[in-house]
Amino acid sequence: MDQPVRDLPVGAWPPGLTRVPYWVYRDPGIARAEQARLFEGPCWHFLCLEIDVPNPGDYRTTMMGAMPVVVARAEDGAVVAFENRCAHRGALICLDDGGSVKDFQCIYHAWRYDLHGNLKSVAFRHGVGGKGGMPDDFRPEAHGPRKLHVTVQSGLVFGTLVPDGPSFEDTIGSEILARLQRVLHKKLEIIGRFTQQLPCNWKLYMENVRDTYHASLLHTFFTTFRITRLSHGGGVMVSDNGVAHASTTLAPPQGPDTTYAGMRADNEGFRLQDPSFMRSVAEFNDDISLQILSIFPGFVLQQINNTLAVRQIVPRGIDSMDLHWTYLGFADDTPDLRAMRLKQANLAGPAGYVSMEDGAVGGFVQRGIAAAEAETSVVEMGGTSADTTDTRATEASVRGFWKAWRARMGL
Repeated sequence: MDQPVRDLPVGAWPPGLTRVPYWVYRDPGIARAEQARLFEGPCWHFLCLEIDVPNPGDYRTTMMGAMPVVVARAEDGAVVAFENRCAHRGALICLDDGGSVKDFQCIYHAWRYDLHGNLKSVAFRHGVGGKGGMPDDFRPEAHGPRKLHVTVQSGLVFGTLVPDGPSFEDTIGSEILARLQRVLHKKLEIIGRFTQQLPCNWKLYMENVRDTYHASLLHTFFTTFRITRLSHGGGVMVSDNGVAHASTTLAPPQGPDTTYAGMRADNEGFRLQDPSFMRSVAEFNDDISLQILSIFPGFVLQQINNTLAVRQIVPRGIDSMDLHWTYLGFADDTPDLRAMRLKQANLAGPAGYVSMEDGAVGGFVQRGIAAAEAETSVVEMGGTSADTTDTRATEASVRGFWKAWRARMGL
């Protein structure tokens, strides 16, 4: 069993899942251990969409924590992935976000790799004019970047450096897998992508994603225009190991809803200049109008009405992170539905009507805990467990995140 990351002072992390010490968001040693135990450990990481690499030779670069990765479509049609690091002197093999190539060549000293990441040739391997070159016993097959074990699920590419760990399906559980397949049930198309920089530790953003009741308080647009209120019904599904969650909101009930009367989130007098923004159509054969799904440590799938997107969390130190957004449609979208998705894309993102606040609150916490490393947060809403529940007035999925994190970190 892994040794603890650090020797904890007595009482610094009480038993259970309802207290989280603030030093976990600020300790450089924790960040280093996360890279080794999470991002290079037995976790499944979202890498890209399968449609990012449709043809042999197509590739896309991505990250697993601090580790750069190349995803490629090989000659045999397989989707493969390997570390974006030349085995010679450590330079990036691929500099661009993506493209199409016959093979890969490091710009530094021209070491060449095939589409699987195998080293195939070394410039001046036999020297020049009989002088210099690599040793006679140099074997290209013994050198190369680390290879990832890859799986493709519902058009999403996930990878891990640990080939003999639990399968993706076993890791997230059959119920969460069904929720993933519910949304991504046919051929996808990318309709937009961008990267958002956030001034907070990556775990604060994932906590926010799994916090299923803040949306009814922080995001006044959500409640004002009745996209999601806790009174709408729904619930939270949490995998047994805490690795994955899916929060669902049912379609708004008919008639008046006075649940938020007198609260900050009650703004019934507000109106949209363009009411068509709220137009949506049911396309998933159920009553779910909103679903947020996450997979530990850094993947998010959103369905808010008809706007679909995946988000990838990339840590950038203890107090900064990148959030990669990819907006999706289906290949068979009608022009009207595609226009609706593009308009509704303004709901989420850096200036999104319902998620601009999410980009700020993590920074507020990061600043608020600057002198509170010995203190803890309180995560008691809805009880003490990380179990599936039929209400969103709970922090069960946040506790699930910490259940998964502590198990993999040995804390």
